Amino acid sequence: MTFTLADWMIYTMWAIFGLMSIDFLIAFFQSFWKGSFDPTFVLGYLKDVLYYVLPLKIVISMIPIDPTGWILVIFYFVGGIAVILKYLWDIKRKFQ
Repeated sequence: MTFTLADWMIYTMWAIFGLMSIDFLIAFFQSFWKGSFDPTFVLGYLKDVLYYVLPLKIVISMIPIDPTGWILVIFYFVGGIAVILKYLWDIKRKFQ
């Protein structure tokens, strides 16, 4: 495990996908055990990938055209932290 900027960008994406997976599994098992399983709840997670992950990937691809080299990197991390906090709060809300 190294601590370069590129590695932290990968760790951010891993955290997003990891928390998204944990949130999905919790929702899956809760709906399965309640007997209200509906396979359409998966579409919400696909929508989250489209709304949260894809824009972060686009920001990563635009970094070479950033004249300062830092504006889009900071934007990427702010967006990544926002998505991580969203999923942490969603997981916390499922247990309340």
